[in-house]
Amino acid sequence: MQLITRYVSRVVVLFAGGISLPLQAHNPMQSDGATFWAAVVALVMLALFWLLYILGSIKRPPALWRALLFHSSCLLCGYATLGPLDELAETSASAHMVQHMLFMVVITPMWALSLPLPQFAAVTGRLGRFLWQPLLKLSAYPLSLAYLHAAMVWFWHTPRFYVLALEHPWWHLVEHFCFIFTAAMLWWATLQCTERSRSWALLALLFTLMHTGFLGAILTFADTLLYYPSHQISDQQLAGLLMWVPGGLPYLLAAAWLGYRWLTGRAANPGITH
Repeated sequence: MQLITRYVSRVVVLFAGGISLPLQAHNPMQSDGATFWAAVVALVMLALFWLLYILGSIKRPPALWRALLFHSSCLLCGYATLGPLDELAETSASAHMVQHMLFMVVITPMWALSLPLPQFAAVTGRLGRFLWQPLLKLSAYPLSLAYLHAAMVWFWHTPRFYVLALEHPWWHLVEHFCFIFTAAMLWWATLQCTERSRSWALLALLFTLMHTGFLGAILTFADTLLYYPSHQISDQQLAGLLMWVPGGLPYLLAAAWLGYRWLTGRAANPGITH
């Protein structure tokens, strides 16, 4: 019980510290050298992404709740990428994990649920269709996208490449892009699946839940530091616990939702006999 209380208190301090940290430290935009320019590139990419949606919303207004979902996710992405959490992640494994979880199980499913493609298509025209069509074809294979996302998760959580991303801002940006792109594709393929691909989408979610939970368990029960010698073992264990438990809930909820739709769809089918 004391162990659980200690971990819960560390999570509260972690989130509170991420909000209050501007009073104590600088964010990437206030840095210099490669850190500054990597932050500028991230800011420009997010700003263009957001601007395209806003311009597309003028031509093709989305539902209010979808628009709020999209704008909220962009704000969260800006905070996770450019806010004080990014700097805290350099010295804290648990803060780094919070950043990764925001990308993979909060921001990207919010984008998928907001259905922004009509707004992007309205402003990008033929060029947009040229870019979206291959991605939409890939979304018909959710399990393959789950494999791709798993490769990125395990690749960037190996000690060598984890440290590489922390020590080199440009590689840190590449890491974030790998997580965001593959997670966005996976969530789109699962949350917007068709009846034909629903079973594969369900399997993709359960597979992702299992392998991320396994990685979280490795970090939680490891009795030695896997990354930085300056990290604390309790901080590494908290990082694993964050990936294992709260990080797995979105996959579990999405799988339950897809399973419910699948079962109710069968029940509503007059061709099915009981």
